[in-house]
Amino acid sequence: MDIRPNHTIYINNVNDKIKKEELKRALYLLFSQFGQILDIVAMKTMKMRGQSFVVFKELASATNALRQLQGFPFYNKPMRIQYAKTDSEVISKMRGTYGDKDKKKEKKKKALEQALNANRKPLGGSSSQPPPPATQVPDNPPNYILFLTNLPEETNEMMLSMLFNQFPGFKEVRLVPGKHDIAFVEFENEGQAGVAKDALQGFRITATCAMKITYAKK
Repeated sequence: MDIRPNHTIYINNVNDKIKKEELKRALYLLFSQFGQILDIVAMKTMKMRGQSFVVFKELASATNALRQLQGFPFYNKPMRIQYAKTDSEVISKMRGTYGDKDKKKEKKKKALEQALNANRKPLGGSSSQPPPPATQVPDNPPNYILFLTNLPEETNEMMLSMLFNQFPGFKEVRLVPGKHDIAFVEFENEGQAGVAKDALQGFRITATCAMKITYAKK
């Protein structure tokens, strides 16, 4: 009964009390650390309650996610994960359509890049500005507590815990009452905090909000 490795993983024992949009966002947050996700399917029909599919671009990403997150306590229920059956109709249909969408997106992206490059060329010479360096976030001396800023409004403790829980030494997330865009994350020591800080610097919880991470002031 072994199911062959597949780009799509099937998850069951998912907490069915969670709203569909929040569930999809939380699944994306949790699984995107393993690679590019093409789609997430979470249906609230009676037949599909408590089940979800995550479609990865790369097979290796799906395999890593399956191994690393097997039994992960997701909204207080351990996830059961396996490869989707290759003949799963919903996935094969969806992957076909998503492949086309990806190609269209790629074409649009290339056309946009060409247009931008064409617009830049006339500037030429010494007047053209080099691209700005990657934004350096002003920082405090290293310690075991991280300070997060530029968080989107819908951020909650569960989302952040799932993101940081993958790193050794994670202890807790503390939100600031009345301020949705900042939070603190505590680790057992500054070395472990530093690893998480480097790995998640600039992580986009939503398309428009790149998370900024510094060490908290002592």
